[in-house]
Amino acid sequence: MIVIKIGGGAEIDHDQVADDLAFLASEAQEFVVVHGGASTMNQVATQLGHPPEFLTSPSGYTSRRTDRRTLEIFEMVYCGQMNKGLVERLQVRGVNAVGLSGLDGRIWEGRRKTAIRVVKDGRQRVLRDDYTGKVERVNVALLRSLLDAGYVPVLCAPAVSYEGEAINVDGDRAAAQTAIALGAEALIILSDVPGLLAEFPDESSLIKHIPAAELHRFTEIAEDRMKKKVLGAAEALAGGVHRVVFADGRIVNPVRRAMAGEGTVIGD
Repeated sequence: MIVIKIGGGAEIDHDQVADDLAFLASEAQEFVVVHGGASTMNQVATQLGHPPEFLTSPSGYTSRRTDRRTLEIFEMVYCGQMNKGLVERLQVRGVNAVGLSGLDGRIWEGRRKTAIRVVKDGRQRVLRDDYTGKVERVNVALLRSLLDAGYVPVLCAPAVSYEGEAINVDGDRAAAQTAIALGAEALIILSDVPGLLAEFPDESSLIKHIPAAELHRFTEIAEDRMKKKVLGAAEALAGGVHRVVFADGRIVNPVRRAMAGEGTVIGD
């Protein structure tokens, strides 16, 4: 079992990714796909007059401000355009993909945060009207029923709160929890950089291997969105996933090359 997270950067080559996924399916490799859509989401939200706002936590992590209107646009972009676009690419290539959000069938379930603490203008503030949370439970029975019937699940946020509300969750961490729940051998995270860079944005500074026990030392090196990817990797490894690979989603055969060890390989 492999879980493949496709990032939401504008430079990701979705056709190359889909080609690789079709190859894996032809080889009877079992896998689940998780995808993002941040770049498209930013464009659409701006066009609709509700431009994105990003929040920084006291610990330095960045996340999307998700009020109710943002959540509605998020569902339109992620569950609609991005999810069905990827499903179509896979269907054209003969892969019987099923696109679902974490909200459907309570695939991803977690607690909605009653308040979030953010840093703005150098001061800490508390927001209480945000629809965010993190994945705490994965509906393995539903995913296994799809996999056992020969379907490829293609998943995206939002997740669902215990009260039934849609909540925005981080895709990398959701992919990590999915990999843990399914007992995956590997988690591959594709983005628009070659992997973790020692000196961002210098792509020649790629860090090729990180032992699992040393991953915590690289949290400060990670820039912006990569911080969440490192956090997700740490959670996956702690949960029993053997290997996490940060890999380049812009190149030819990105998934197969990640499986062969290109990018940043985390694990022993």
